[in-house]
Amino acid sequence: MASALVIALRKFKRPSIIPGFGLTLGFTLFYLAVVVIIPLSGLFIKTATLNLDQFWEAVASERVMHAYRISFGLSFLAALINCFFGLILAWILARYTFPFKKLVDAMVDLPFALPTAVAGIALTALYAPQGWLGQYLVPMGIKVAFTPLGILMALVFVGLPFVVRTVQPILQDTDREIEEAAMSLGATRWQTFWKVIFPSIIPALLTGFAMSFARGLGEYGSVIFIAGNIPKVSEIVPLVIVTKLEQYDYAGATAIACVMLVASFILLFIINLLQSWAGTRSAKDTD
Repeated sequence: MASALVIALRKFKRPSIIPGFGLTLGFTLFYLAVVVIIPLSGLFIKTATLNLDQFWEAVASERVMHAYRISFGLSFLAALINCFFGLILAWILARYTFPFKKLVDAMVDLPFALPTAVAGIALTALYAPQGWLGQYLVPMGIKVAFTPLGILMALVFVGLPFVVRTVQPILQDTDREIEEAAMSLGATRWQTFWKVIFPSIIPALLTGFAMSFARGLGEYGSVIFIAGNIPKVSEIVPLVIVTKLEQYDYAGATAIACVMLVASFILLFIINLLQSWAGTRSAKDTD
């Protein structure tokens, strides 16, 4: 019995280059508590001051429900668009060599480094009625700025790198010999892609979709400039939270924030499951 317990403890406490498992684990838990758990717990504590009716009124009013539809619906649609164009861009960067490839590859990461407010101002200057493109689109009846379409453009802009950087390494690591074998057996290029390549990138593509979707839900800076922020028309959930804070309705703001927090946690949990699935699938393919 004692020997079995010793073996179990050895398996739990695996050898590590960095000594002090207890110290490092304690520091990790302390850091996680101070930076993440305690601040987020404050949201639930503040929301607990509301009774059930007040909570429901705060999170399910007509204005807030429309903001949910805008944020969730457009984030989902932007993630779908990014999956399609992100896959194409990742394919080009992984499979072809062309002039200024390194420049294009670096520009993919621009939304990561660019302040979101700068992105919002740039998109507004581009699509406003008097902007570079807006002055030609508005006469054709296509109004982008200060509409949900403008929000969609901003969410596509900030979410594209997540799909590209998730799919690109998988395409680069794909064995070309498998593709050549499929084509030598009579498969067309489309059949080779659909039957051989695409199944291997599905986990990465789903992960990129989930990450792009999650980023869209929390996006604020790039959206408020181009959205117009019209209640029940182009107002997103983060702006509703800020508006309630400006009105000193802290409990209502934290109630809506709790709903978004739970939604974000579910998305992150799904992302982790997809990444675990991708790792398991990759290990099986390697074997």
